[in-house]
Amino acid sequence: MSARKRALMGVAAGVAMAVTAGAFAAPALGAAPGNGDRHRATQKAMEAALNEDAAGVTAQARQEKHRAWNSAAGIGDLERQSPRGAHDRYRIGSNTKTFVSTVVLQLVAEGKLSLDDKVGRWLPGVVEGHGHDGDHITVRQLLNHTSGIFNVTADAGFQDKVFTEKFLAHRYDTWTPEQEVAIAMRHKPDFDPGTGWNYSNTNYILAGMIIEKVTGESYADQIEQRVIEPLHLGGTEVPGTNASMPKPSSRAYTKLSDAPDAKNHDVTELNPSVAGASGEMISSSADLNRFYTALLRGKLLPKKQLAEMKTTVSQGDDERNQRYGLGLARRTTSCGTVVWGHGGDIHGSSTMALATEDGGHALALNFNGPGGDWASVLDAEFCAK
Repeated sequence: MSARKRALMGVAAGVAMAVTAGAFAAPALGAAPGNGDRHRATQKAMEAALNEDAAGVTAQARQEKHRAWNSAAGIGDLERQSPRGAHDRYRIGSNTKTFVSTVVLQLVAEGKLSLDDKVGRWLPGVVEGHGHDGDHITVRQLLNHTSGIFNVTADAGFQDKVFTEKFLAHRYDTWTPEQEVAIAMRHKPDFDPGTGWNYSNTNYILAGMIIEKVTGESYADQIEQRVIEPLHLGGTEVPGTNASMPKPSSRAYTKLSDAPDAKNHDVTELNPSVAGASGEMISSSADLNRFYTALLRGKLLPKKQLAEMKTTVSQGDDERNQRYGLGLARRTTSCGTVVWGHGGDIHGSSTMALATEDGGHALALNFNGPGGDWASVLDAEFCAK
């Protein structure tokens, strides 16, 4: 699959190729005096990760007993040639899934639903067609991508409208969860429930619908009440159909064609309902670190539900021992450090947020384009001596 077709709501699970920064590198911004020495390797990796498809990067690293380190490299606005901001807010794509899963697991802890509930119990008649059967798929299988449900973003018509230059005429279109699930139901399942693994954004669109069915409120309201407000995540929001980006933020760029002479389009403004519960949220590196640290330290879930979230299945790819739980991925760095978190891609924005199991060391970063080498930055931060 081409880079432009991966640009929406990806899991960001693959190891990116190392690239050189060229003319896009810029001095570090916002690093705390005296605090940057411990992150010198991370800064160098950030600068080396930039290329024509990823003009700028922003990041925060947090470690116990040390001040948070905020930095950036490269360009935030190509037209103005202004630098990337160290405290930018950005679209986080599939990192949204961890927020959605957290809410589902809180509802499980409250006895309002079970991970073993069938999807058809909560959404009767919704997951049906061409072999799909919601009465044989569990909530757990939605959250760990073992449901076999077809991924809506793999539909040819969806890709033509969303991942090509036709997107420029449709960037403000509103999409509904029902509409996207119906598109997925036109296809056969990828496999029988529980017999394989395949990343499907449809799973989390359905999870958002279940949250609404169980609580009587939108998944956005539930995330706001249960996660954003308690953790005081002031830079985080579920924007719905609001196409604008809050400040501070940089511009977002992507190519909507595989042609050799394809241009980078400014795709900063878009209607995020195209991603919905699978990837619409906006956040910042500081907020993502606070969220994943709190999650891993048991501040959001009881021990039983956190253990369920961290019960993983194989992604069918042993690269660095990657495994997937319930909206939470496990990854082993090149030096053997185990980290937990998620990645997310949406037009012009590629995010990765990971933390050690005890939450004592966390890193969140974002490229304002699809081509940044986040894996090298990850290793630099968690493996540098």
